[in-house]
Amino acid sequence: MSASRDDIEAREDAWLAPTAMRAAVSRGRTHPGEKDAHRTAFQQDRDRIIHSRAFRRLQYKTQVFTNDEGDHFRTRLTHTIEVSQLARTAARRLRLNEDLVECIAMVHDLGHPPFGHRGEDLLSTLMAEYGGFEHNRQALRIVEELEIRYPDFPGLNLTYEVRESIVKHSAQFDPGKVPLRYVPKEAPLLEAQLVDLVDSIVYDCHDIDDGLRGGYLALDGLASVPLWQGAWEEAKAGSPTSVPDKLLVDRALRILMDSLVGNLVEHSELLIRQHGATDVAGVRACATPLVAVSPSMRQAKEAIEAWLFANLYRHHRVNRVFHTARRMLSELFTFYTTHPDSLPPEHAARAEGSGLYRAVADYIAGMTDRFARDEWRRLFAG
Repeated sequence: MSASRDDIEAREDAWLAPTAMRAAVSRGRTHPGEKDAHRTAFQQDRDRIIHSRAFRRLQYKTQVFTNDEGDHFRTRLTHTIEVSQLARTAARRLRLNEDLVECIAMVHDLGHPPFGHRGEDLLSTLMAEYGGFEHNRQALRIVEELEIRYPDFPGLNLTYEVRESIVKHSAQFDPGKVPLRYVPKEAPLLEAQLVDLVDSIVYDCHDIDDGLRGGYLALDGLASVPLWQGAWEEAKAGSPTSVPDKLLVDRALRILMDSLVGNLVEHSELLIRQHGATDVAGVRACATPLVAVSPSMRQAKEAIEAWLFANLYRHHRVNRVFHTARRMLSELFTFYTTHPDSLPPEHAARAEGSGLYRAVADYIAGMTDRFARDEWRRLFAG
């Protein structure tokens, strides 16, 4: 006999920690509808996200390297999948809601424009006088308005908890930028806090991997980063002397990731006990993040990130690509705000309600790297 939604919700209630979010007590959707017979609300959300056009476009959006630089570099899509996998593993250990964690992981980068954070920084500058641009708020805009899949309402009509987690993504989220309908004074759920931290763990590790394999980083340089060097020495000690560096790098990255996640789980359990959070209300009322790595691990992790910023994210070859990409996006923005009659019909129609500049930002933010380049060539290189 197949499991019903009631069966799954009962299993959640029996298994999950008291501080975990249960699908059965979700605050619901903006547009009420019939409940699915075999899926919880968060399982429905996951499926809606995965089948959205915005999710599919992540496969051609930059993580660090643009998708034309190599077949094996991470993209926004592969990064998202890695975050989802690792976050579910950690959620299981903490007895948090894996389905909700998966939803938050799958949706967390949906609002990124082409060309990564450099593209976001540019759009933020261009939109400074027109309401600004920030990828978390753009992701919320996508799931509430821009993704059109249903005849009865705009957006994906996701549960409150998933939408709330989008705008509160970041341990240091700014309550002043959170819409009032998402109760800015309430802290994010543990599931949201977990995805936020796992997101950074994943990109710390896979950016090292991509940087080394792409020839942007050298192993000798990484020797100055204590957390990496400890993982590297452990990998060498546990391997035959004839193992090539490529396999040692793989082993060291697994050791590094396991160490970070293990520390996250242990320290988060300690914080939850110390702050006396015994239910979801207690989590929401806590001003201090309850999912975190220990202070010593945080310091070591920050050293990796500072090294990556200096040696990878601002590498001269990376800079060359992104300076060109920013110029393309800037020229596209200027063209469409100057010639709104050249916007595709659905975006031109949206300009009447959202304003021209917001409609242009929506159009550009939804582009993949490839489409943005092709569009620029059609307009300026013909």
